[in-house]
Amino acid sequence: MVFKRLLDATGVGGPSVDTVLDDGPALPGGALTGRVLLRGGGRAVEVEHIDLELIARVEAGDAEGGSEGAVAFERFTVGGGVRLGGQEERELAFRVPLPWETPVTELHGRPLGSVLGVRTEVTVAGARDKGDLDPLSVRPLPVQEAVLEALGGLGFGFRSAGLAYGRIGGTGQQLPFHQQIELTPAPRYAHAVSEIELTFLASPTGVEVVLEADKRGGPHSPGHDALTRFVVPHEDAPTRNWPTEVDTWIRQVTEHRDAYGSHAAYGHGGRPLPGRYGTGAGPSGPGPGTAVAAGTAGFAAGVAGGLVAAEVADAIGDFSEGEEGEGDEG
Repeated sequence: MVFKRLLDATGVGGPSVDTVLDDGPALPGGALTGRVLLRGGGRAVEVEHIDLELIARVEAGDAEGGSEGAVAFERFTVGGGVRLGGQEERELAFRVPLPWETPVTELHGRPLGSVLGVRTEVTVAGARDKGDLDPLSVRPLPVQEAVLEALGGLGFGFRSAGLAYGRIGGTGQQLPFHQQIELTPAPRYAHAVSEIELTFLASPTGVEVVLEADKRGGPHSPGHDALTRFVVPHEDAPTRNWPTEVDTWIRQVTEHRDAYGSHAAYGHGGRPLPGRYGTGAGPSGPGPGTAVAAGTAGFAAGVAGGLVAAEVADAIGDFSEGEEGEGDEG
């Protein structure tokens, strides 16, 4: 058990705090559970508040000229009003609800690249200290998982996932940012689009699925973005024919231009989309970006998956260091 140093508001030997999240990924709209561990310092202190903040690493602007920073998108008070004696240890269990629009960070245990964290803030004698950032893993809702797996089965490849600041017009979006999952097109659509961008906006009743296609231009017309949305109730997750449904959606967004407008796409490279379909060859056969054999637990941890996991771990580390510096200055 490692305790993180808390700001000593009363002199040398202040208390320490550590937050431990329960094992396993959380679910959008579900409960986030864990424990806050407190240990007293050299003297007794009054712990006025213990707060948890949900933090997201969000990009603003386009891929090349934009900036990146931390956005706190939810805050919970989980304790306080207690006297912590010198060297006394206390454990506080918590259970708080995640927002429905909380981004997905993994699929079948494989990181997607979006970075979320939980930061603990403790107030002692009127002074606040922001602790380290603990990584938060979030798995998809059944509708989200079904759509992603259907895309993999149709031959779409995973390119990148990130969080973009701003709202998508014509939707019920609540948070000030949204997740963008970028996909390389299945072979049958490669002639029409260069990229598909997917956004999930969940609510208590269902999931808005927003699709944007980066449509290729022709000899006499420039390329453009086309965006459309579909709403799926949560209870429909096990009943729909998802490959057929999602293929219909893709045809709609690639063949028609919608009135919702567009938002910037970004990202680079490409790799298979995690899924359960085995060989995800589209109707035109295998090609770049198609899903490969996966099995019921998603992709096995290979070289590519390990690199992705390492990149996310590095991002959490860099992100946490930045947050610590901000807290120390305060």
